[in-house]
Amino acid sequence: MSNLVHYTYANSSAAYRVRIALNLKGLKAEERYVHLLKDGGQHHAAGYAALNPQEVVPTLVDDGQAIGQSLAIIEYLDEVHPEPALLPRDPLGRARVRQIALAVACDIHPVNNLRVRQYLKNDLALDDAASTTWMKHWIDLGFAGIEPLLDPVGPYACGATVTLADIFLVPQVFNARRFAFPLDAYPRLVRADAAARALSAFADAAPEKQPDFGA
Repeated sequence: MSNLVHYTYANSSAAYRVRIALNLKGLKAEERYVHLLKDGGQHHAAGYAALNPQEVVPTLVDDGQAIGQSLAIIEYLDEVHPEPALLPRDPLGRARVRQIALAVACDIHPVNNLRVRQYLKNDLALDDAASTTWMKHWIDLGFAGIEPLLDPVGPYACGATVTLADIFLVPQVFNARRFAFPLDAYPRLVRADAAARALSAFADAAPEKQPDFGA
């Protein structure tokens, strides 16, 4: 068994994804907490920047080799530990799952993450109300594109089995709820989120269950 170290932060939705994947795979990682607000942002410290030059979380270290970006980390884990599989066997099914995951990872999350919100506040002088309006706009646009892609029966995002799509959707729905974003227009998304969060792998990865939550 390899020696896994996960650099994480409770409120990071990207780190939340990796925690879910580790749980689904039954893998134990040593967790090291990188607070994104304390000390000017601990992810900017020289030691961490040497590990992850992007200065973001999460980072996974496997036997001394560092990997950044949650999608790269999770696909790496799926290749090294193939059971349970996080992608369907058929190419079209795999493409659909990746399409949903990438809609979150590339279209919604990047324009709403902490460093963007800090830029809106500190550099563009947007107040909290304007910043929240910005966030809700991009969440709404993203969810509107994802909802029709979700399986109409479920229970999960792409059918009867948990996939990479669920791993990305659940943290994004958590973020939406944090900012009081209404979800009534997205019944498939709400159903898939509830089904996934009922599983211990998702429940145990939730921000409020982490030792550094609220620290």
